Amino acid sequence: MEETELIKKRFSELAERSYSKGQFTFTSFLTMQELSLFYEIKKELEYAKPTVYGGYEGAERAVVRFGSPDEMGYDEEFPIDILEISPLSEKFADDLTHRDFLGALMSIGIERDLLGDIIVTGKKAYVFTLSRISEYIIDNLTSVKHTSVSLKKAENNEPDVAYHGFEKEKTVQVSSERCDAVISKVFNLSRSMSAEYFRQKKVFVNGCITENTSILLKEGDMVTVRGYGRFKLLRTNGMSRKGKLNIVVGI
Repeated sequence: MEETELIKKRFSELAERSYSKGQFTFTSFLTMQELSLFYEIKKELEYAKPTVYGGYEGAERAVVRFGSPDEMGYDEEFPIDILEISPLSEKFADDLTHRDFLGALMSIGIERDLLGDIIVTGKKAYVFTLSRISEYIIDNLTSVKHTSVSLKKAENNEPDVAYHGFEKEKTVQVSSERCDAVISKVFNLSRSMSAEYFRQKKVFVNGCITENTSILLKEGDMVTVRGYGRFKLLRTNGMSRKGKLNIVVGI
């Protein structure tokens, strides 16, 4: 059986277990490709009331929960913790990247599917993890690259740092809201290069892979191009003097 079919089968098994036993079931953190497969069969699994959450709105990596609080009579939160990783001495800390933090976590034996998004802001990072490994990470992660670090569970309101990635606004001028046109302008790509990323299945709109270059984006849509980053279409801002549409995105 192909890997894609195995992943879909796993979703179906978790949905059936939740429905038949009247209990919540959860996946690990899923990649965007895996989430896209889930969305392909989501309608078939609606009987088990699935919801998707990665610790904050718009997370790239997320967990699927099967089960409805209304039908079960109780609620069970997503088993996700947010860990804040800070340098012991900010003055002497390295300039650390997403890759540095991920590498440090994997060096202590953490599998990638146990980790969600890693948000780097300044010298700190916020790491979304499955709750069952949080204490292990806190006890065992002592350095990132050459920087000694301390860890703690973040307060509930601190995941708002995840939105720092969309604070930079950019206005682009396009003929229409076509996805390939907007991607070309946002990432300074030729239209042919933009189209190639669609063919390689590296373009995601609201978490779903799309190969349709002409799909029209709307306000609030989240677009990810693997290898380049992601942006959110914030609003349209009228027409330019040359008749182009002004689109404002958060990058």
